[in-house]
Amino acid sequence: MATDDPLNAFITRCHIPPSGEGRLSGLTIAVKDNISTRGVQTTCGSQILKGYVPPYDAFAVERLKAEGATIIGKTNMDEFGMGNTTENSAYGPALNPVDPTRVPGGSSGGSGAAVGAGMIPLALGTDTGGSIRCPAAFCGIVGLKPTYGRVSRYGLIAYANSLEQIGPMARTVGEVSLLMSVISAYDPRDSTAQSRPFDHTPSSDVGGCRIGVVEEFFGEGVDHRVASTVFSAIERLEELGAEIVSCSMPSMRYALAAYYTTCMSEASSNLARYDGIRYGLASDDRKQWHHAFQEERQQGFGKEVRRRIMLGTFALSTGYYGKYYVKAQMARANVRADFARLFSDVDLLAGPTMPTTAFHLGEKSDPLSSYLADILTVPANLAGVPAISVPCGTVERLPVGLQLMGRHFEDERVVDAAFAFERVVS
Repeated sequence: MATDDPLNAFITRCHIPPSGEGRLSGLTIAVKDNISTRGVQTTCGSQILKGYVPPYDAFAVERLKAEGATIIGKTNMDEFGMGNTTENSAYGPALNPVDPTRVPGGSSGGSGAAVGAGMIPLALGTDTGGSIRCPAAFCGIVGLKPTYGRVSRYGLIAYANSLEQIGPMARTVGEVSLLMSVISAYDPRDSTAQSRPFDHTPSSDVGGCRIGVVEEFFGEGVDHRVASTVFSAIERLEELGAEIVSCSMPSMRYALAAYYTTCMSEASSNLARYDGIRYGLASDDRKQWHHAFQEERQQGFGKEVRRRIMLGTFALSTGYYGKYYVKAQMARANVRADFARLFSDVDLLAGPTMPTTAFHLGEKSDPLSSYLADILTVPANLAGVPAISVPCGTVERLPVGLQLMGRHFEDERVVDAAFAFERVVS
């Protein structure tokens, strides 16, 4: 690790000056290393893209530069966003700024660590199944997964197109709101982008807001100390005038399986391009193509990426597509239907961001135990709804995150509730 980066939060240090002046003038920012930056290496945390220099900026990066921000680095991440610890990076794990023997979360762990340590005030992450909210919770900062389509994905190197979103990370809700207002402008180059700009000053008024507390969010696998801390935070919102409503989300039973089947299938398709010809390490043209292709991917991809590609390819293969992928989409539709049903009665949903505090390095070496840790964050991605993680206390000095989720394109309401909570506890 570099001496000026003891947490290994960055893969590439750089200095990308602003192209204009605006709301971010004078501020420095870091960008997750799967978001394209013209003229600066962008690796996705993978050996296969080492040395790749994009010829264009992502839309979100264009917006940062136009509004006066100076980009000072590309942050460490789980390879292609596949993980929740940042230990799957080809460039070594990032470390938690609160306790360097623990992970900062992932896959946007480098962004979380850099903001949490005070190295930068703002960062961009991406969230496929919790990859902004997990490091926000583990590092004691704020992270917002916007409504799907509210931030352009142009220039985001794809992992699972139907799930992932670029989003802001910062130490306060106000800073997250500011950064969201910059990156949420409409972009015609992204067919999923919606013309729903985020032009909002956070309000601390939650009087009359109905907040649903989903019983499944506090079920098996959630540390009782984390649950207690989050319940106390929800009680603070009630003291501010919010109405707390108990509710249930039966589709949670299938959400994790639906998420992993979907994202692995999409990863199998998206990562097929890394063949040593179009992208990736240059292959040896003296070998037959299928041998070179096999060697290229074995050398360039890490173990977790290869695992997900193989599982996704299997789920999409003849004879299994209907058995796995189609059923995953049916389960995903049930998750969306549950959110729609709940949001017909309440304005927001609340619960823990993560079921535990930050893991020790190496603690989640078993893939299944790592996947299970995503149970509370993946539903928002399956449904495409906005979700924020805001610090709400500690357990044995380790941060705990309160997760708030809202209706489609009601990111402002989610931010307001988080802002109200932050003001009363700060």
